[in-house]
Amino acid sequence: MTTKRVSFIDGMRGFSLLGILLANLLIFQFGMYGKDELKNLSTLDTGALYFVKVFIEGSSMPIFTILFGYSLIKLKESIRKKKNKSRWSIIRRALGLIAIGWLHATFLWDGDILLSYGFMTLFLIPFINRKAKTLFIWSAVLFVLSTALAFGSAELSAKEQRETNAYIEKADAVYANGNYQDIFDFRLHVMPPGFDDPIFLLIMFALAPLFIAPLFLFGMGLAKNRSFENMQHEQKGYMFGALLVPIGLLCKATSFIDSNFSNILLMGGSLLLSVGYLYLAALLFTTRPVQLLSHVFESVGKLSMTNYLMQTIICTSIFYGYGLGLYGKLGVFWGVVFGIVLYSLQCVFSVYYLKRFKRGPFETVLRMWTNWSLDGQIKQKETL
Repeated sequence: MTTKRVSFIDGMRGFSLLGILLANLLIFQFGMYGKDELKNLSTLDTGALYFVKVFIEGSSMPIFTILFGYSLIKLKESIRKKKNKSRWSIIRRALGLIAIGWLHATFLWDGDILLSYGFMTLFLIPFINRKAKTLFIWSAVLFVLSTALAFGSAELSAKEQRETNAYIEKADAVYANGNYQDIFDFRLHVMPPGFDDPIFLLIMFALAPLFIAPLFLFGMGLAKNRSFENMQHEQKGYMFGALLVPIGLLCKATSFIDSNFSNILLMGGSLLLSVGYLYLAALLFTTRPVQLLSHVFESVGKLSMTNYLMQTIICTSIFYGYGLGLYGKLGVFWGVVFGIVLYSLQCVFSVYYLKRFKRGPFETVLRMWTNWSLDGQIKQKETL
């Protein structure tokens, strides 16, 4: 059994960080709720916003989710190659992600994903030893169910709209002008609309795995099938999968027409588009232009956690009041330009960093905790 790294997975993980950054810049600049209530934008910003909403938002993070599921199976295989059991290592990794995610969400930014990835790892443990076919079936069933649950109008009532506007006004004032303590207290004590309802919170936490599990399971199934390890022989499959790109884009574009199907089109289209992007990237991966850049993307992907957390540190320092205070001032278009520049710098940093070090600082800490060893290596099983 081979457990070597799959270069395409590293490269795709690195490239998806660009999309994640561009989508998150709407939150860094305008807030979690304010990004969906932008008005009176210039033509340039309106075009940039529509581009981000249709092509990027909701479809970059799911790629990361698929790759996380894929890597979870690779981690299990790597551990079991050296010792008999992997469950406690996977549990420790989940707890490590929960700890890092909690620190990230509490002290830096409430848009963290690591916390949910840690909890989802625990949820996925019963699926780890299932066959690929089983994982794909579960993925499809949960995708249909979660998408169907999105049926209904997304329009807010007058009261909900007033509460949302009031929250956005408070958030804008604090993030734009507050010091670190002000922003920390706001995140800790001011509840977003609806989050003060315990029943709503209970339902949300109960249904959360249902909405995000499909792509984790899909990625696990791909790893079980050893997808992307022999890419020259999988080209026909990639071509078929890439057809999901226009389908996903059409669904997302149509979702802006208000109807009871808007949420279904947005959610379903976003996930289909992410899968389509993955296969389109695989189709292009062996071409010469992409191969020239593949090493760069792979470097960013190998440092994915470090680069992800650095994006938060840099962006909050630039946009929040305790930093340069550019919150809401850069605009959507120039925010996209800023994101491309920042990601390019991360590409340069990642390539040069990996020439001196084997893995990133956060990856090293998580690896030491996962493998329960100071050198981060998996302890070999004893042989007679």
